[in-house]
Amino acid sequence: MGSYLTSRLHHQLREAIRGFAEREVRPQVPAMEGSLGAQHELSRLIAREGWFGPTIEAEYGGAGSGQLAGTIVVEELSRVSGALGAMTRSVQLAAAAIGRFGSDEQRKTWLPAIAAGECLPTVPGSGPRYESASVGRASAGPPLRAVRDGAHYLLNGRMQLGNCHSGALHCVLARTGPDSRDLTALLVEPGLPGLLRGSERRTLGPHGFSVGEIVFEDCRVPESARLGDEGDGPAVAQSLRDGTGRAGLTAVALGIHQALLDETTRLCAERRRHGKALHELPDIAVKLGRMQSRLTTARLAAYHAVQVSDRGDTHDAGTTDAGLTQIASALDSARTAREIQAAAGFTDRALERCLRDARRILAPACTADVQQLPPAAAPTRRADTADRPARTAAQLRAELQPAL
Repeated sequence: MGSYLTSRLHHQLREAIRGFAEREVRPQVPAMEGSLGAQHELSRLIAREGWFGPTIEAEYGGAGSGQLAGTIVVEELSRVSGALGAMTRSVQLAAAAIGRFGSDEQRKTWLPAIAAGECLPTVPGSGPRYESASVGRASAGPPLRAVRDGAHYLLNGRMQLGNCHSGALHCVLARTGPDSRDLTALLVEPGLPGLLRGSERRTLGPHGFSVGEIVFEDCRVPESARLGDEGDGPAVAQSLRDGTGRAGLTAVALGIHQALLDETTRLCAERRRHGKALHELPDIAVKLGRMQSRLTTARLAAYHAVQVSDRGDTHDAGTTDAGLTQIASALDSARTAREIQAAAGFTDRALERCLRDARRILAPACTADVQQLPPAAAPTRRADTADRPARTAAQLRAELQPAL
């Protein structure tokens, strides 16, 4: 996308990840659609190619390119496969949580491994009587409970995780007190006694993204594996939801939206009616124009939101609005694509996949109604920016100058 929001390096990154997605991912999409299972080898290939690294700081082996670069990577992967885009987004979420809440030792241990593709982490999902951890709300407490036992925690229960059956590190939330908000985040390595792999679950979409349960039976997790302090679980969950989490979902929606436009444009160029290509017919041209306009507007909103995040500002309302705009726009374009394709739309597998995936990606960020609640209803301030002095107009102009 040629825009003041992206630099030459961003364009180069887009070309590189797009070429990779076309060469390595697209040929595997039919297999993912047919089996519904996760493509573990493809996930590891993406990791080895370094596509998890843009959002990880350079001192830990990443590129330190920021959330906009991470958004472009997820967007381009999602243009070919929403499943692989969602997988990459999940890794970015886990890395962001470790970078923000992890100890020096945890950051030095795990972030270089993630950046190098040696570690594919999981993120908390949903479980019995529990909303998605990325929502940051527990309706009746998570199904995991952790009890202190000396320098360890004894974990019992089960939790549903994204990347569950590919992960080399599980980020889980467990209740460590009587209140539903007494949550603690733990980094659990597979292979510990008492950690069992549950069944992989089929979902509405995206096919190829691993979602499943892990079960803990008196699993002893060392205190050093705690992410943040005891009771920081709600803050970790909120970080998975706000900013990085919703920005990641927005990137997945962007890729799906672009795929819808690409596929529909291709069909309109190939098919002819009344002696003309479909895109030459006035009513079809208007529909295609609307799809392009929705995509451009949604992309501008998404890129602006993540650039605000890259500058260090909390912009939860911006990422929420961008996410809702993306998903609504993608669904509108999916309906438009179906109208243009007419009967062919009932048998077009790409259209079916895009429509299904667009509907699925809304769920992890919680319902649209909750997302539209005014931020003032539940104010949150990042600890490192809560007491920041107000910036003057001159300072704001100086910050914005590179983008003008």
